[in-house]
This record gives sequence, C-alpha cells and structure tokens, in this order.
Amino acid sequence: MKKKLLLLLVAALLLAPWPIVYAYDSVNAANVPVTIAAADASAAPQMKAFGHAIGGISPGELFQVDTSTTGLYTLFTLYITNTDELVECYRYMTLNIGIYVQTDTYQWQNVTASGDIYLTMQGGMVSFMLPGNAIYKITIEKGCFYCYGANSAGNVTVPNFNLTAS
Repeated sequence: MKKKLLLLLVAALLLAPWPIVYAYDSVNAANVPVTIAAADASAAPQMKAFGHAIGGISPGELFQVDTSTTGLYTLFTLYITNTDELVECYRYMTLNIGIYVQTDTYQWQNVTASGDIYLTMQGGMVSFMLPGNAIYKITIEKGCFYCYGANSAGNVTVPNFNLTAS
C-alpha cells in the first residue's frame, strides 16, 4: 500500500506544473524602432561585366536606414543574397561598403572613414553596429571583380542585397 501511495505521489509531482520563466518583449509590428528602405534605383551602384575580364563597380546607394525613433545601438547585417548564382559568373567580388549619417544641415558625413568594411562573395555578409537617433545611408564606395562570363542561362548575374536589423 505504501508503495502505491509513494508511486502516486511521485507521479503527481512529475505531472504538476513547475514554475516556468516567461520573457516579455514590448516590440511588436506597430512599434518598430528602425526603418530600412531600399535606395532609389537611379542611385544604385553600376557595373559592367565582360567575360574573362577584371571589372569595377561604381559608387552607389543600397539602403536608407532611419533609427531616429530609438536611442539604442542596433546591429545591422548586410547580405549578398544570390552568391549561389554569382559563383557561376565571377571568380571573386570585393565590395567596399560605406556608411553615411545625415547631419543637422541635411548633409551626409562618412562614418566609416576610420575603418573600411568589405563585403565579399566568399563571406556573403558583413555586420556593423550603428547608434540610434540618426538617419543613415548604406552605400557601395567601390568594388572589383573578375568575371568568367555568362552563367548557364547566358546572362551575367549582378549581386542582390538584403539588410536586416536585430
């Protein structure tokens, strides 16, 4: 009888809910502290690729980021989203990423002057931290590549980018 009572007590303790810790985050879809927008297509970097040739990429804008609603530092990650397609056409591609902050006089000031940020096909991503209460633009300052030629579909592929905040 004592064994059954002990077994019943152990089963009840195992089935009873234990204290569980829950986390709460006040960020929801209506309360987004960072806004990321793609730059105008006319301001995008330009490149011309020819088979078996080294080429360059002209400067251009990729994204505009608004962190003016938050005072916190935010981690951003810039991705090349189509590296699987790029490897068919390019031996290498190196892009120098620029970050500019908008000043009080609506001018753009380079915040990457002290250290360069490079995005390559091999890594496919680069991360950086930006302080809040500002508007930024993410650019390509310059770049270089070696192009094999057209891919299997007969086209020369250009890189596609995605910027995330966390």
